[in-house]
Amino acid sequence: MSTRGHLFLEESMEQARPLELAHGWVHVYSAPVPGESARNEDSAAVVPLDASILVLALADGAGGHRFGAEASQTAIKALVRTLEDPDERSRSPRERILDGFEAANRDVRELAVGAMTTLTAVLIEEWSVRSFHVGDSPVLLLGQRGKLKAQTIDHTPAGYGLEAGLIDEHEALHHAERHVVTNLVGIEDMRIDMGPELRLAPRDTLVLASDGLTDNLQTGEIVELLRMGNLGRQIELLVESCRVRMLDPEPGHASKPDDLTIVTFRPKKR
Repeated sequence: MSTRGHLFLEESMEQARPLELAHGWVHVYSAPVPGESARNEDSAAVVPLDASILVLALADGAGGHRFGAEASQTAIKALVRTLEDPDERSRSPRERILDGFEAANRDVRELAVGAMTTLTAVLIEEWSVRSFHVGDSPVLLLGQRGKLKAQTIDHTPAGYGLEAGLIDEHEALHHAERHVVTNLVGIEDMRIDMGPELRLAPRDTLVLASDGLTDNLQTGEIVELLRMGNLGRQIELLVESCRVRMLDPEPGHASKPDDLTIVTFRPKKR
């Protein structure tokens, strides 16, 4: 697949990969379950559409379903193909992303092997940001002073319960149906959740992740590690915290060994 964007498929990274773009600084980390030889079923993409418009995307092949890696790669490739299609350039970036999600669902279903995946994308236009997602791969917008400015709602019973205030985050992390995802790319009635347009501040940090992050660290821990400082170094600390939690959890803390993919963005002053 020829693309101007950056694709990350079946990666096994030792450390995050930095990308300096006209829009800002992006770091991508992706690796399979620590200590195992299984394929990494996460995929990601960084797609600059022009000097002021950037799309970040992430897909996590659904655990427990066959061909998770094929599903996530198929979804990411379909989204990128639609974004970069010359025939689509007259359409707005938002329309192209929505079309890309539909193309992803069609292509994953056409694999005809029961494959499913999450799919999350973020559209960055100048100083605005908007999320699109299917499943439980979250987007977080963090302020430098430790404020969680926005977070997507996981398409799970635990995610809906947390949003409704019926359970707290600790209960959500230990919920019996934490990993029951009710909305995935690859199902007939897939639903795309589009977030509101939000304003980026110069020192904000945007995070996309697979649930290997949020199944092992609470939101407050993520915010504290990423809100300020050198982003590459902070991601190293975040990844190490996840690995420790996956392999040697403390009593009372959630632990779920899993593939881990993190995409972060900080804007440049323009």
